[in-house]
Amino acid sequence: MMMEKFALRSRTLLAGAAMSALLLAVAPALAVTPADTLVEGFAIDDIISMDPGEAFELSTAEVTGNTYDLLVRLDLSDTSKVKGDLAESWTVSDDGLVYTFKLKPGLKFASGNPITAADVAYSFERAIKLDKSPAFIIGQFGISGDNVAEKAKAVDDATFQFTVDKAYAPSFVLNCLSATVASVVDAKLVKEHVAAVTPSADYKWDNDFGNAWLKTGYAGSGAYKLREWRANEAVVMERNDNYFGEKAKLARVIYRNMKESSGQRLALEAGDIDVARNLEPNDLDAIAKNADLTTTSAPKGTVYYISLNQKNPNLAKPEVRQAFKYLVDYDALGSTILKGIGEIHQTFLPKGVLGELDENPFKLDVAKAKELLAKAGLADGFSVTMDVRSIQPVTGMAESIQQTLGQAGIKLEIIPGDGKQTLTKYRARNHDIYIGQWGQDYFDPNSNAQTFASNPDNSDEGKSKTLAWRNAWDIPELTKETEAALLEKDSAKRAAMYQDLEKKILDTSPFVVIHQQLEVAGLRKNLKGFALGPSFDTNFVGPVSKE
Repeated sequence: MMMEKFALRSRTLLAGAAMSALLLAVAPALAVTPADTLVEGFAIDDIISMDPGEAFELSTAEVTGNTYDLLVRLDLSDTSKVKGDLAESWTVSDDGLVYTFKLKPGLKFASGNPITAADVAYSFERAIKLDKSPAFIIGQFGISGDNVAEKAKAVDDATFQFTVDKAYAPSFVLNCLSATVASVVDAKLVKEHVAAVTPSADYKWDNDFGNAWLKTGYAGSGAYKLREWRANEAVVMERNDNYFGEKAKLARVIYRNMKESSGQRLALEAGDIDVARNLEPNDLDAIAKNADLTTTSAPKGTVYYISLNQKNPNLAKPEVRQAFKYLVDYDALGSTILKGIGEIHQTFLPKGVLGELDENPFKLDVAKAKELLAKAGLADGFSVTMDVRSIQPVTGMAESIQQTLGQAGIKLEIIPGDGKQTLTKYRARNHDIYIGQWGQDYFDPNSNAQTFASNPDNSDEGKSKTLAWRNAWDIPELTKETEAALLEKDSAKRAAMYQDLEKKILDTSPFVVIHQQLEVAGLRKNLKGFALGPSFDTNFVGPVSKE
C-alpha cells in the first residue's frame, strides 16, 4: 500500500549541461523563477523508480499522472465515475466478463510512435510479468503471467480487450484501470531497451521488459514528458508537443526535493519556488498572511485511524471498543494539530469515493466512555500500549489521545519508533494499539472496504493480511458483504452496500477513524490554474500558467 512505503533507494543520474543550467536557474540564490517554468518545493525522497509498472509511491504517482496516459481516467467533475483518456469508448459484454476499448484516432507517444492497442496489451503484460508492488491491482481480476496474453490483448490496432474472471461491478474494474499501474507505455521504445534475464524459480521470463531502463527512463504520452530524475534532488518534466489533448501551458515543471516545511515557506516567500507542497499548520498560517501568496487544499483519499488488537482481551470487549470512540477529542485535534491539513472524518471511505458516508457521530464524552468501561467490568480502567511512528501529525495525535484516555482511567504508554519498526510490529499482530494512516491503492470503495471490513482467514497464517486481520477482528458476515459489493453492477445499489458497511464499522469495529488528510499547498499569486486533485496522480500541472 503506497502510504506505507518507507524504503528509499538512492540512484545516480547523470545530467547534461543544459539540464544542469536549468537546475541552477532555480537555485535559492535567485528570487524569480523562469517565466516558462513551474518550480515546486516537494518532498520527493520517496521515489525509487519511474517505471509505472513498478512505482507505488506518492511522489511518483504525481509524476506518472502528468507524463503517462491511461485507457480511462478519474472524472474530476464526478469522482464516482471515470472518463475516457486514450479510450474513445468502451463496452462490457452481457456476461460482464469482457471489456472492449476503442482507442481515439491519431494518438502518438512523445517519441512520435503511434499509440496502438498492442501498446496497451504490452503495458498490461509487462506489469503482470514484472509482478512489482502495484501489479495486484490488475492481477486481482484473475490475470497472471501465464494468461495475460489472452486476457489482455489487441483485437486490432484500435481495439483492446480485457477479460476478467468474474462479473464484477463495472465501476470496480474501470476504477482499477485508472490506477497508474495501467499506464500505457511505448512498446517499440521500451523493447529497444530490454535487458536479458536468466529465468529462475522466482522469475521465469527471459527479459526485464525494460524495467532497468524505465527506472530512470521515459516512454509515455502525457501532457509532459520526463526529462530527468535526480534521486533526492529534482524531477524535471518538459512539455510534450505530441500530446493528444490540450497542450501544457508551461515549457517545463521542476520538483525540487525539499523536506522541511519551514524551508519551503522561506523559499516561497523569497520567490525561489512557485509552490510549497509540504506545509505544516504554522507555516501555512504564515503564508496565508502574506499578500504575495495564497493557499489551496484538497481532501486526499487518506484516513488516519487508531486500531485495537482483538488479541488483547480488554480491547476485545465490545464496550471497550465503543468507549475508545468517545475518548478522542476530535474538535481539539481539528483546531490545533490538524488545522489546515486534515478534517474530522469518522468513516473508512474518504470523501469523493462512491458510497462515502458523511457521518461523524462521535464526540469526546468521558462520562459515556466511563459508563461503557463499567459495563465491560473495567470501571477502574487498565493499562495498554500504543505504537507510534515518530512523525507529525501522528505523534501529536497520540499525545492528545493519551491525555483523554487518562481521564477515563486508561493508562496509555506511547511506544515511539520509525515507520519500519512500527509497521513490522503491526503487520505481525504484536501491538496493542496502533495509530497510523491508510491511503487507497486505487480510487474505488473496495480498496478501503476490503481492508477495514474483510478478513477471510483470521488465523496467524492467514494470507489476506487486511487491517481487520492485523487487528485479529474475525468478521465472516462483513467479509461476505464486502465480496458481494464487488459484484453489484448498479452503482446506486453498490454505494448503498458500502454505506451499510460503514455504519457497521462505525458501531462495532476496533477502528477509530479520526480524520481525512487535506493536502495543502502555498503558491505565489501569479500562478493561474493550479489545483490539487483528490489523489496524487490527479495533481495535474498541464493547466498551470503564470501571469
